[in-house]
Amino acid sequence: MGDLVELEKANGIATVTLTNAPANGYSYAMMRELDEAILDVRMDESVHAIVLTGAGESFFCAGADIAQLKVMTPDYKYNFCLHANETLQRLEQTPKLVIAALNGHCVGGGLEVALACDLRVAREGRAKIGLPEVKLGVLPGTGGTQRLTRIVGQAAALELMLTGRTFGVQEATELGLVHTTLPGETSEDFLREVRDYAKSFVPPEGASLAVGLIKRAVKSGAELPLSEALSLERELQQRLFCSADAKEGIAANREKRVPQFEGK
Repeated sequence: MGDLVELEKANGIATVTLTNAPANGYSYAMMRELDEAILDVRMDESVHAIVLTGAGESFFCAGADIAQLKVMTPDYKYNFCLHANETLQRLEQTPKLVIAALNGHCVGGGLEVALACDLRVAREGRAKIGLPEVKLGVLPGTGGTQRLTRIVGQAAALELMLTGRTFGVQEATELGLVHTTLPGETSEDFLREVRDYAKSFVPPEGASLAVGLIKRAVKSGAELPLSEALSLERELQQRLFCSADAKEGIAANREKRVPQFEGK
């Protein structure tokens, strides 16, 4: 993609890596590269799942580049936040599984990026997680106030954002922010483990079309009245009933064998 985001594709999995050393802090330039990567993998039929991670041993992402924020005009900051929100919404609405591989510290805007992913897998260790924006006199402005609340509930989200405290992987798991942890002695080991985890959602083992449409039903349905959400669910189910994967899954169940999905 460029100097700030790397994109690699193999075995149905796209790995998107934030590469702004040392803390992978994001800028408008990085968000443009991330946006480009998201659109690339969204349109690539060979990609069935996306792993988003940070380069290095210590940081997934430390959020927005504070040094750049200091020199931005208020109008520029507004449009910077608007584009970042649009980028993360594109990631969130892409009908493919997105796994955040938290290889290190994940704070501020970095956590906001991770919250826009479907599953969050963390490397065991001393990484810190949190939204400390209140200590700068601002709020989490890239979706944090909304996504964190939807994930952990209003009371817990308020406490975390009002105190701005950071916390470890274990507490993040207890809160439901992190879905699973992997040992990963090095970040390279960890990424390999996350890719192995992702394979369970990718053909031939995983029915990736169903995974993507389950994601769409949940993400879009949550914003609709129940009757409309149920209608969306029926339409997506009908689409799956017409798919090759549904035919294969049902046939394999009847024949008592392991299905071989194609993502179609």
